[in-house]
Order: sequence, then structure tokens, then C-alpha cells
Amino acid sequence: MNISSISATIRAAFVASAIAVASGGCYILQSVQGQLALMSKRESIPSVIGKASTAPALRTQLEAVSAIRDFASRELKLPDNGSYRSYADVGRRYVVWNVVAAPEYSVEAKEWCYPIVGCVAYRGYFAERRARRYAARLRRQGLDAAVDGVAAYSTLGHFNDPVLNTMMGWNDVELAAIIFHELTHQLLYVRDDSSFNEAFATTVEEEGVRRWLRAQRREADLTNHLLQKEHYIKVVDLLEATRAELKAVYASGLAPEAMRARKRAAFDSLRSSFELLKASWGGHAPFEAWFDSELNNAHLVSLATYFTCVPGFERELAAAEGNLTAFYARARALAKLDEEKRHALVCGRS
Repeated sequence: MNISSISATIRAAFVASAIAVASGGCYILQSVQGQLALMSKRESIPSVIGKASTAPALRTQLEAVSAIRDFASRELKLPDNGSYRSYADVGRRYVVWNVVAAPEYSVEAKEWCYPIVGCVAYRGYFAERRARRYAARLRRQGLDAAVDGVAAYSTLGHFNDPVLNTMMGWNDVELAAIIFHELTHQLLYVRDDSSFNEAFATTVEEEGVRRWLRAQRREADLTNHLLQKEHYIKVVDLLEATRAELKAVYASGLAPEAMRARKRAAFDSLRSSFELLKASWGGHAPFEAWFDSELNNAHLVSLATYFTCVPGFERELAAAEGNLTAFYARARALAKLDEEKRHALVCGRS
């Protein structure tokens, strides 16, 4: 996957169900209206491809999507349904904007709970202004908050999710990654456990991209993908190290002003380290959009949600000897455990 878009897909990341019905009336209304508007714009991909008015670049992208979608069900054993077999142009650069928040002196995410999907570490809006207004409200309450635009999301199979115009600027490797990721959410989703869900989907996504590129004998593209992943992991390691450092600082009992100074120093050090890496890679690096603005705890909790449990799932895949059917069975067995046991086994914590 081209790493420059990963923070936006963090994935689509944030992604897993921005349209869930929540407890506030205005929020319910914007969620329902946004989802209905999106669904009303769907057209079947073959229909769009067949139109004389369809731009050649869009036609090429949608042809790639069709092949990727077939590969997902045929080779990765992901759900074979109507999702990602239609196209919708929502007329904007992102489909939703997600708000993530954490207390000023904590690296634990604030959560929002919804009737269908349970508790998740973000709140999604179909209008950017509403997301930013809500983030500003959280900041006035003393929380760290961040707003991320999301190019795609999954309704967990409740609707036949379309491919969106917001995804059409990506290359086919990026398209494969997001389709594999989102279909994995439809395969298995554990209520109230974002870390488990996102790490499972990320593991399937990565394995799927490798298999897809090898099936096409695109060794050069696979080599580039793996190099980009190395860069990505290095930045993730920097962010994780800062998260661990701040977790210790916040538990130290320092006076608020001293703690605030330590927090500022940690983020300054993180930014300096990132700039060194970026320079060594020719001036581009994953998560650049984050570093173009002010970093805070909300960025760090976003990271933890999506990647803490990935090594555990990679071990499970290895234990299944790469057999995806067996791997999915192992994941389902883990999903049946209570959260403490599940996390002890796959997330490396109790």
C-alpha cells in the first residue's frame, strides 16, 4: 500500500462504522441522512464502465476494482456479496471525518458507544464542519482531539457498500488493501473491541496484498510495497515509543505544569525524529498529514487502536501455516473469549 494515504485510511481505518446510530438526536439525523445520501448515489460498476461518458482513468480504476473484488472472495475467502461492486460519487474529497479524543494527560482513547457496533474510539461525521465543531467542543472540555478525513468505511455488511470517488486517486495496490480490509470487518467483528477488529483486518489486508501481487507476478511492485511497509513500521515505532514515554509521564504524579512541559518536550522530540527519517527517505514519509499539524494524545490513541494487536494476529496466521480458512477459525475462537483472555492471547496484554 502506498504509505502516503495510510493515515487517511487509518484506516479507513477509522472507518468501521461511522454511520452507527448514536444517542444524540442531531447526531442520529446527520448519520441517517449521510448514509441515505450515499446509498442513493450507487451505480453498478459494470454500468459505469459501460458508459461512454465515463472518464478513461475512472474506467481503468473500476476495472481494477472488479478484479480485486473477485480475488478477495475467490482467493482470500472474504464475503461474496454486493459490497464494492457498485460506485458512488459523493462530490467531496472524503466521505466522512472522524473525531478522536483523549484526556490531556492520558494515552487512553475516549470512547463512544452505539447500539449496533458497540463502543469505538471515534465519532464520525458526514460534514467536515460538524466534525471540527465537535472537536472544538471537546477541546473546550480539556480533551486532546484530532479530526481525520476518511476516504472509505464499512457498514459491516448491513448495506452493500460502494467504492467511492474519494478512493479513485489511489493506485490499485491501495484499492486492494482497503477492499480487503473492509471486507474483513464483514467476516468478523467483535462488539466493543476496536483493537481486535482493526488488527485482524490489517493482518488480512497485508496478507491479501502480498498474495494478490504475487498472483500477478508483480515482484517489483511487491518489493516497493514491502519497502513502504518498512518505512511505515519505523514511523509507527516512533509513535509507539512516544506513547509509552507519555504513559509513564502521565502516571508519574508530576504537577500539571511540569507534566505539560514533559508532554510538549516528548512531542517536540517525536517531530524531530520524524523529520530525520523523512529526510533520509527523500522528503516523504507515512503520517505526514499528522505532522503538518499539532500532534497530541489523540493521534497516539488512534495508532494504538489499529496496530497494537497486529503481531499477535501475525503469529496466529503463522500457526495456521498460512491457511486462511484455518486462520479465520482461530480468530473466531478468540472472538468467543472474554476480552481479558482474548487480549492476553493476541494483544500481548491482560
